[in-house]
Amino acid sequence: VFQAYVDLVKAWGWKSFTIIYDSNDGLVRLQELLKAHGPSEFPITVRQLSEGSEYRPLLKQIKNSAESHIVLDCSTERIYDVLKQAQQIGMMSDYHSYLITSLDLHTVDLEEFRHGGTNITAFRLVDPEKQEIQKVIQDWIYGEKRYNRELDMGQNNNKTETSLLYDAVHLFAKALHDLDTSQQIDIKPLSCEQTDTWPHGYSLINYMKIVEMTGLTGIIKFDHQGFRSDFVLDIIELNSKEGLKKIGTWNSTKGINFTRSYGDVYTQIVENLQNKTFIVTTILSAPYCMRKDSSEKLSGNSQFEGYSIDLIYEISRLLGFNYTFRLVPDGRYGSYNKQTKEWDGMMKELLDQKADLAIADLTITYDREQAVDFTMPFMPLGISILYRKPIKQPPNLFSFLSPLSLDVWIYMATAYLGVSVLLFILARQFSPYEWENPHPCNGQSEVLENEFTLLHSLSLWFTIGSLMQQGSDIAPKAVSTRMVAGMWWFFTLIMISSYTANLAAFLTVERMDSPIESAEDLAKQTKIKYGALKGGSTAAFFRDSNFSTYQRMWSFMDSAKPTVFTSSNVEGVDRVIKGKGSYAFLMESTSIEYVIERNCDLTQVGGLLDSKGYGIAMPPNSPYRTAISGAILKLQEEGKLHMLKTRWWKEKRGGGACRDDTSKSSSAANELGLANVGGVFVVLMGGMGVACVIAVCEFVWKSRKVAIEERVSDAK
Repeated sequence: VFQAYVDLVKAWGWKSFTIIYDSNDGLVRLQELLKAHGPSEFPITVRQLSEGSEYRPLLKQIKNSAESHIVLDCSTERIYDVLKQAQQIGMMSDYHSYLITSLDLHTVDLEEFRHGGTNITAFRLVDPEKQEIQKVIQDWIYGEKRYNRELDMGQNNNKTETSLLYDAVHLFAKALHDLDTSQQIDIKPLSCEQTDTWPHGYSLINYMKIVEMTGLTGIIKFDHQGFRSDFVLDIIELNSKEGLKKIGTWNSTKGINFTRSYGDVYTQIVENLQNKTFIVTTILSAPYCMRKDSSEKLSGNSQFEGYSIDLIYEISRLLGFNYTFRLVPDGRYGSYNKQTKEWDGMMKELLDQKADLAIADLTITYDREQAVDFTMPFMPLGISILYRKPIKQPPNLFSFLSPLSLDVWIYMATAYLGVSVLLFILARQFSPYEWENPHPCNGQSEVLENEFTLLHSLSLWFTIGSLMQQGSDIAPKAVSTRMVAGMWWFFTLIMISSYTANLAAFLTVERMDSPIESAEDLAKQTKIKYGALKGGSTAAFFRDSNFSTYQRMWSFMDSAKPTVFTSSNVEGVDRVIKGKGSYAFLMESTSIEYVIERNCDLTQVGGLLDSKGYGIAMPPNSPYRTAISGAILKLQEEGKLHMLKTRWWKEKRGGGACRDDTSKSSSAANELGLANVGGVFVVLMGGMGVACVIAVCEFVWKSRKVAIEERVSDAK
C-alpha cells in the first residue's frame, strides 16, 4: 500500500516534507517513503506525536520550520484532533497540504476543514457509496434486526478493516467450498500444544492464492508469495462543495492516474477564489506603487496608485477576489542572507505567511523561485545602464571639410597637381597636335603656340575648373591629352558626388560626445563610477555572473570607496543627475524607460545585459498560481498590460515630456547657423585677400618691368 504514497509524493513533486507518526509501527510502514526520497539537499523531517492529546507544541515547531507538506500517519481516532489543533495554530491555510495515510479518512468528520482551502488528500480502498457495499450493509442491518439487535453501520462506521474481514471470510468460505467439492475433507480435533497439522491446510492456502473474486474491496487476487495484487486505491481529496471527492486512482502496476481534468482543477481554484481576501505586500517604487497626491488623508487601498495597483485590480476583476495592500515594513524587495539563512523584505512576508501576494518591480530569480512561487512574468525586461545624455559637440568652423578625411584631401591635392603637370608635359613635349598657328590666315607662319603653359598656370586652371564643375576656356586637342582630361573628369564626377552626398549629413546631424557606449566601456575605465541597488537582483546578477567583464565590474563596485550601491532606485537616479557624468547607475530597463521619459538629461546607454521578467510572488505551494498566471496571460492577449504600461510610463505623473522634445526636434529640419558654414566665409575672405595681395604684387612687378624697359629704350 505504501508504494502508493511514494508514487503520489513523486507525482506532486514534493521536494521536502515532514512525517508525523504516532507509533513505531507507522514509522516502519513509511520506510519505503523514506528510502524513495534518499539523500537530498531537501531533507525529510520525522516527528512523533506525544502520548497525550496535546499536539500544539509539536505542531508549532513544524510551523516555525516553514514546512507546508505534511504526511500524517496516525490512528483514525486521532486524525480529527491533530487537524483541529493544526487549524488553531494556523497550519490549515491555503498553502498547506496533508497526505493522510489512513484508509478510513471517510469516517472522520471533516466538515470544519472543508472551507479552509487546505489540501487534504488520502487513499481509499472502500467506497461507502457503492451500491454493492450499500446492499451488503442493508442486508447486514436487516439480518441483525431479526435477532432484535441494532447495528450502526453508517458512513462513519464503515471502516476498511470491516470490509477486509468480510472479504476474507467470503474468500475462505469459497475456497473451502471449492476444495470440498474436489476432494474429501476430513475433520479431526487439533491441539495447539501439539505439532500435528491439518492435512488439508496447505491445500486450502494454495487454493486461496489462485482463486479470484470480487468483493467489497474490489478484485481479490494474490501473488505467489501470498500478497494481494492488482488492487485499486481511490485518491480522495477534501472539496469545499462536496466534501471528500475522488480525483484519481492508484494501481500497483500502472501507478497514479488522476481522473479529473485540468479544467476541473482550474474551475475549483477559481471557485475557491471567489470573495476571498488576499493580503498583498508591496513597496513604494514609481510607477508601480506610489502614494496618491491628495489634500485629504487617505487610508487603505485608496492611498496607493500605480501600475501594480491597476494590475491587481484587473486580475481581481477577472477572478473575483478581494485584496488589501500593505507596505513591506523594512522597505526591501527580498534578498537571502547566507549567514542567518533567512530572507528579508517581501520574500520574508510571504514565507512567514503574513501576506498572500507580493507585487512590485520584483524580479524573478533562481534563488527567489526556489523559496516562493511566481506567476508567469507580467513584464519582460533586462539590466541596462542609466547615464547622462551625451554633450552636443560645437560645430567645427571648417566642418565643410569633414565629409572627406585628411588623407583623401591630400590625395586629391596630389592628384590635382599630378594631372596638371602631366597635361603640361604631354601637351608641350610629346603631342604635336597641341601646337597651332596663331595666325590662321598666314599658312606659312613659322610661329606656333601652345595653350598649356605651366608658368602662367593654364594647365592648373584647366584641372581646377574641371574639379569645380565650372569648365575653362581651353580644351585639349590631341588624343592623349583628351584621354587624360576624360579620366580627370570621371575622377572629379565621383569625388564631387560623394562629397556632396556626405556634406548634408555632416552639416545637419548633431554630433554627440559620449564617453561610454556599453558595459564593456564601463569595465575598461575607472574614471566613471557605477553601481546598483544594494541587495537587489541587479547586484546579484553581477555578483554571481561567470562572464569576465561582469566579474570585473562586480569587483570594482564591491571594492569602491565610498560605496557605489544605493538604498533605492531614486537615490541612484539622483546620483546620476548630480554626478554630471561621473556616475552611471545599473538598473532594470523598465525603470530606466520611466526615468528618461521625465528627465530629459538622462538616457539609456547600450542594450540589455540579460533577459528576465517581473512576476507576482506568493507563498510556496500556493494553489492560486495557475489561476493568476492565466489571468495575466488573458490581460496580455487583450492588450491590457500594454495599455497599463503606456498609462503609467508615458501619460501619468509627467510622462511624455522628453518624447515631445524628441518629436519636435526630429520633425523639423535643423537650420544651419553661422557656426556650421562659417568656414566657407573664412575661405572666401581668405581667397579674396590672397587675390588682392597677388594683384598688388602683379601690379608692382609689371610697373617695375615697364620702367626698366623704358629706361633701356631711352638709353638707346
